[in-house]
Amino acid sequence: MTEFIGTGVALITPFKSDLSIDFDALERLVEYNIENGTEYLVISGTTGESVTVTPEEKKALIEFISKVNNGRLPLVLGIGGNNTATIIEEIKTTDLSDISAILSVSPYYSKPTQEGLYQHFKAIAEVSPLPIILYNVPGRTSKNMEPETTIRLANDFDNIIAVKEAGNNVHQYLELLRTKPKDFLVLSGDDDLALGVALAGGSGVISVIGQALPKEFSEMIRLGIAGNAKASYDLHFKLMPITSLIFSENNPAGIKAVLAALNISESHVRLPLVEATDQLKKDIKAALSDLGKS
Repeated sequence: MTEFIGTGVALITPFKSDLSIDFDALERLVEYNIENGTEYLVISGTTGESVTVTPEEKKALIEFISKVNNGRLPLVLGIGGNNTATIIEEIKTTDLSDISAILSVSPYYSKPTQEGLYQHFKAIAEVSPLPIILYNVPGRTSKNMEPETTIRLANDFDNIIAVKEAGNNVHQYLELLRTKPKDFLVLSGDDDLALGVALAGGSGVISVIGQALPKEFSEMIRLGIAGNAKASYDLHFKLMPITSLIFSENNPAGIKAVLAALNISESHVRLPLVEATDQLKKDIKAALSDLGKS
């Protein structure tokens, strides 16, 4: 699945001041990423505020992004949650004709055992007509999917092709890279660790900051995959301050503040999230200025 090697970006859902979807801003964001080197786009991930987007809005987002993209980049769609039956029903009833893969987050809140996680993804794999990218993010789900479970799924199901690993755990990344099947992709879900993962043999990243700085971030990851540590770390060090800032309050408030400073979209988020503070917005503008982006 070479189309998922490199940098994918977890698109925000831009909102107007009345918190309706800002489709004009979304078009600007998609075009900006296509023009600046992003390899694929992820719709309705955590960064897209998927938990506060209605099913009708999600359908509209898929249709709109598909239309704007017009087949230029692969599209990945987030379909996940903690009700296995509901996920299966959504897969069966969603028009996936323009989608290249499904990103499915590990169940949150329920805190299943490792066997429960395996059975959950087994049930999804058995009905999915598309390749599946597992998504492990224990900081949000309160349950870590252990490498043994991920590799078991990778070995047992041909359509489970990758994991977006976001445990912020270097050892866990290395264990996945050490034990994975040859063609299985380990994708970083941690922007700050993405380069190290690429240099260690990972296949890339599904990034948050990448959508704001696609040219620089995607080039950094390409250099990392190619094993060019010096040039890639030069870029990494330049991007470190802004990458750290966007996660200092909450995601996606931070990245939305960056995109607002770049005049791509506004910084509105839906409750229970709140906008980035004025201080964070000020710090973000200063960091962008240091990058020559103001």
